[in-house]
Amino acid sequence: MQFFGGSEISPSPPAPTAAGNNAHMLYVFNRNGVCLLYREWNRPLKTLSAQQDYKLMFGLLFSLKSLTAKMDPTSVEKGNLGVPQLPGQGCSFHSFRTNTYKLSFMESPSGIKIILVTHPRTGDLRESLKYIYNLYVEYVVKNPLYSPGNPIKCDLFNTTLDQYVRGLG
Repeated sequence: MQFFGGSEISPSPPAPTAAGNNAHMLYVFNRNGVCLLYREWNRPLKTLSAQQDYKLMFGLLFSLKSLTAKMDPTSVEKGNLGVPQLPGQGCSFHSFRTNTYKLSFMESPSGIKIILVTHPRTGDLRESLKYIYNLYVEYVVKNPLYSPGNPIKCDLFNTTLDQYVRGLG
């Protein structure tokens, strides 16, 4: 079952946007800010402890979501800056780019947040993030041994995710 259009997880995932493995890191957070999964493929410099890194990334997402909602030119009701919003509420962002990386973001209706940090030349990854979310649903959520809110320890999910992300541009 696929939750973002289509019928089943496609045997052919979205095509990579460029040649080579440009993925650096992937985070999966639940709606409460608990990091369920962290993977890295190409991160040469580690500056923070894992917990500090998770807090910093979740705080960045929280702030960006709040800022984009506050700046939304189409909304008459402007929420207070820093007030949490429901998934899909208000204006949202999909990615931002610096000179050294690109951060792509997707939030599911259930509040699962998927963040993929890649090379700055990487193209639009919205379809790829949806595919990763569908992998999460198929291999983690439907796993009777998985308890929601706990770190993801599903080998099949990790292997499939790793193969897919290594093929991204």
